[in-house]
Amino acid sequence: MNKNYFCIIMAGGVGARFWPLSRNSRPKQFIDILGTGETLIQQTFRRLTTICPPENIFVVTHQHYFDQVVGQLPSILPEHVLCEPMRRNTAPCIAYATHKIKKINPEASIVVAPSDHIILKEAEFTQTLLCALKAASTSNWLITLGITPSRPDTGYGYIQFDENLEVSSDCRLRKVKTFTEKPHHELAVSFLQSGDFLWNSGIFIWSLKSIVDAFEKYLPEINTLFSEGSEMYYTENEAAYIESAYTVCKSISIDYGVMEKADNVFVLAANIGWSDLGTWGSLYETSLKDSNGNATIGSKPLTYNTHNCIINLPSETVAVIQGMDDCIIVEDNGILLICKRSDEQNIRSYVDAVRNEKGDLYV
Repeated sequence: MNKNYFCIIMAGGVGARFWPLSRNSRPKQFIDILGTGETLIQQTFRRLTTICPPENIFVVTHQHYFDQVVGQLPSILPEHVLCEPMRRNTAPCIAYATHKIKKINPEASIVVAPSDHIILKEAEFTQTLLCALKAASTSNWLITLGITPSRPDTGYGYIQFDENLEVSSDCRLRKVKTFTEKPHHELAVSFLQSGDFLWNSGIFIWSLKSIVDAFEKYLPEINTLFSEGSEMYYTENEAAYIESAYTVCKSISIDYGVMEKADNVFVLAANIGWSDLGTWGSLYETSLKDSNGNATIGSKPLTYNTHNCIINLPSETVAVIQGMDDCIIVEDNGILLICKRSDEQNIRSYVDAVRNEKGDLYV
């Protein structure tokens, strides 16, 4: 296993669209949302140990979740759990982790991955990342994994590639032309028809030098902020420095801050059984279904004249469900959500209403 390979897991999100199962106190990355016996962050960590040793994996999370991270990942080094005092999107958290890695190995090549994605084809995932890491370690390319779109989904970002600039036939690396964030339906349809667009998976691969150069060029303030903390990293002064740095650090995504501006971005088309698991609907799409199209996790309810629902109930729950079609049905600790799958974009507003009417305890 290459000692210069490192991984950064981003695990600071709240996952509000998976309410009521996902709450502020226990976001979806810390839940066995698939019913497999592993939480999402445990699955992500285990997959990445096929790329690099556990001591080369860093997790960036909100400071409130430190105990959950170390509790669920017993083989991670506690000093490699980076605690953000406030959320500032993906660019600052990547810069923070990158400069911590730089202090111990400036020759590193790095995978950056969210903590809460589904990867069904794990062997292909490993081979894809190893191929990308090899390419990144010998070039200045910023590489992102792209997923062949199966439908005109308006919830994903899209990457347009130049099919005439294939870099490696075995890796399918191609030069990126454009990024488009969450297009409207008609535009998404045209992307599928054109054949030169991929979904943006949010998984990145690059050498440490390449991403630091990109930060220096496109986000110099953020780069300076976290490079100046180098002397404090791995010391008792680190937490205080990061607390101060985050109060003045702007909130910006790595996509908008770097990837959409850089001219050395390549995409690697990956067939890895990927889903970003952003919504109950995306979980329904990836789940096994019975003869009535129902996807059930946890307790198995008695269903009558019920079709195409995603049902998630505690294992001890006894339920009878009748006459429901295309619904989300979820219960957790006395909180019940029933809504149409087509209306899941309203879940955030439902959470806000519950907070206002019932208090923060329920969100």
